[in-house]
Amino acid sequence: MTVATGHATTASIAACGFVSGTAASFIVPATQGVVAQIVPGEHLQRANALLRLPGNTVKVLGPVVGGFVVALSGAAWALAFDACSFAVAAVLLLGLRLAVPPAAAGGVLADLRAGWTGFWSRTWLWTYTAAGTVLVAAWLAGFQLLGPLVAARRYAGARDWGLVQAAFSCGLLAGTLVCLRWKPYRLLAVAVAAGGALALPLAAMAWGMALPLVLGAAFLAGIGLDVAVVAWTTAFQQHVPSAEQGRMSAFNGVGERLAIPLGYLVTALAVPAWSSQGVLLACAALIVAATVLNLCVPDLHRVNRMPRDTRPAASPAGNPG
Repeated sequence: MTVATGHATTASIAACGFVSGTAASFIVPATQGVVAQIVPGEHLQRANALLRLPGNTVKVLGPVVGGFVVALSGAAWALAFDACSFAVAAVLLLGLRLAVPPAAAGGVLADLRAGWTGFWSRTWLWTYTAAGTVLVAAWLAGFQLLGPLVAARRYAGARDWGLVQAAFSCGLLAGTLVCLRWKPYRLLAVAVAAGGALALPLAAMAWGMALPLVLGAAFLAGIGLDVAVVAWTTAFQQHVPSAEQGRMSAFNGVGERLAIPLGYLVTALAVPAWSSQGVLLACAALIVAATVLNLCVPDLHRVNRMPRDTRPAASPAGNPG
């Protein structure tokens, strides 16, 4: 609305972004439990992959379609269409009829304590969250922040960076297709190992490899990330009771949210002292180190695929059983 009326300012856009981010912090934990309630355990991975399929397809086609809409009608119409799509999605979600998980006696603080107890009692969950915080921070700092700068200095600038982003998006889509066919037994170990592929494009750019090699590395990183997300989500849904999934997902999400300012801040402090290539290599090394250390956690290798809908019932101690 602010863009359409010509009253958009940095403050108004920032305020809208704040509201949007707050809403997302409620939506993401809730969706973890929704899928587990409506899909049998043996079909969770396929359902998670199918849920990511349209999103990853849009990441490939969206920039092209959005560019045409902006060119033909202007930015206001493109944003209006985007807003309408959210409204339609909200209406469709109203048709879901789900059981309400029981709240802990004692209100919000009791809910928070119960959630933390369950989170901390699962070693595989908090170690994955800690390693994921490092991995996400390094990825955002290296790829999203420094990537365009390196592309401008070593490659053909915006054009080549657009190709790198397109290769990564195509990798995400390919990863979804892989997850529709491949059902690994060691779900959490696969999730951790596949996430390590994010180091590939950072190392390729740091070493000044030819553009085709960087594109190939970005494509493999996209595949790895999507396989990691689907495998992790499936493991989480199978090994955490439905009544606890919202709380556990919220604690897990805190790590991802902390990674965003952390990665950008550390990069801003490091770039004046190091070269961009040095920071990229450091980010790649952090991803590899976080991946290897997480794979060394014994509890992680016990979180494997359940053959049937044998998800654990909630327990006062928060133990998966």
